[in-house]
Amino acid sequence: MTTVNPQRGYLLGLTAYIIWGLFPLYFKALQAVPALEIIVHRALWSALFGALLLAVWKHPGWWRELREHPRRLLVLAGCGLLIASNWLIYVWAVNNDRMLEASLGYYINPLVNVLLGLLILGERLRRLQWLAVGLAALGVLQQVWQVGSLPWVSLALALTFGFYGLIRKQAPVAALPGLVVETWLLLPVALIWLALHPAAMSGQAGFWSSGEVLLLALAGPITLIPLVCFNAAARHLPYTTLGFLQYIAPTLVMLQAVLLFGERLDPARLMAFACIWAGLVVYSLDIWINSRRRVVV
Repeated sequence: MTTVNPQRGYLLGLTAYIIWGLFPLYFKALQAVPALEIIVHRALWSALFGALLLAVWKHPGWWRELREHPRRLLVLAGCGLLIASNWLIYVWAVNNDRMLEASLGYYINPLVNVLLGLLILGERLRRLQWLAVGLAALGVLQQVWQVGSLPWVSLALALTFGFYGLIRKQAPVAALPGLVVETWLLLPVALIWLALHPAAMSGQAGFWSSGEVLLLALAGPITLIPLVCFNAAARHLPYTTLGFLQYIAPTLVMLQAVLLFGERLDPARLMAFACIWAGLVVYSLDIWINSRRRVVV
């Protein structure tokens, strides 16, 4: 059984979220490649890099455990589909100038984690936590009222990653082997896609001697390193606490969207952000108050 180490959990969580927050810089460099093709290569190179990691970083007995408990493979397959869907939506948003919507989605995600903890894990919410969730819901409803449609990019990102984290937290598989198996299960899909799309950019001979292929190969370590950190952090921190570290990533994404890539933070979207930020402040206050009470006791 893994010994819980909150300090290690915070360090791993911070590392994951800072790397994720800088992802737009990487995907903007690949803007000429279609989003779906980027995800195909992301799965391919992640599977190869993951195999290398497992060869170097030994995890005795992980394959035997999966063979003895084949249902865990189904769980990991579900995780793979969720994280691949999250990847696709995020890359599409970044490369179609929807980074602010992506940022809003990852601000909503911690509050989705709270709701999943309540509805599925049976966790109980305190009054301030209910207020935080209510403020987040108000932000989503405000955008629906102002814009006239659901912020589907934001909600899809929040829900896919929320359910991914929830399932991985419950799956009794070590962080690295579980993550590598997820990518291996996506590998056949990636190879079939490449075989069925010979006209794709990566189907051309010249592509494999271009700079894009080197950038795509980096998708392996860039993808796996923060996910390994996240999955390991989930074993040392409460799920709701881990979720609230995530404000780092969307803040970095939002700053890049406005300051580097010229996206406009209009009043309607700013109001939605304000409601989410207020929810984060209230929830953080609740965590601080209860941590102080535990110290006193």
